Amino acid sequence: MSQRSPPRRRRVRRLALAAAVFAAAPAVGFVLFLARIPAAPAGPAPAGAGIVVLTGGEGRVAEGLRLLAADPEARLLVSGVHHDAPLAALERPPGIDPAALAPRITLGRRAASTRGNAEEAAEWARAQGLTTLVVVTAGYHMPRALVMLRRALPEARLMAHPVTPAPFRTPGWWRRPDALRIAIAEYMKLLAALAGLAPPDPVPP
Repeated sequence: MSQRSPPRRRRVRRLALAAAVFAAAPAVGFVLFLARIPAAPAGPAPAGAGIVVLTGGEGRVAEGLRLLAADPEARLLVSGVHHDAPLAALERPPGIDPAALAPRITLGRRAASTRGNAEEAAEWARAQGLTTLVVVTAGYHMPRALVMLRRALPEARLMAHPVTPAPFRTPGWWRRPDALRIAIAEYMKLLAALAGLAPPDPVPP
């Protein structure tokens, strides 16, 4: 009996260590996710790039319009627009009239999720012959958006252009309960997206 105990104890220790690692993995992954939330654009986009705004938060559409106004060759898709929302009702930056840019703007009204955004953007980019897309969404949403877009449009170059919502603008935002709740929920959605579990948008009646 005494000869068998040490191997058994080693097995128990190994199982305990494996369980501890398994339990800690989500927390470690969440910390890595927080560290990878982009706060600044990936770099200047080439002239004539497509701009894709994923609706759902403050500052996104206004930033997309600002980028469009700065590049006369660019085109813009605003994905996830409500079915009866006109261009004039969308958020705009000061000093820019969306009506003057309307010929270069497409309002995508089909998408109801990030997966739907990606599929809508892929269809639009291929129809427009675009190979570089500037992706505008919240920084915390950017990792999942890029995962979905790379799956839907693997041939394109994607350039992250994050915006920072109000809860994430203060130093030490991860200590704020409102920002932390958003980040945790987004991390869980990212894990589901990486596992291929994001459901498709419902088919319109």
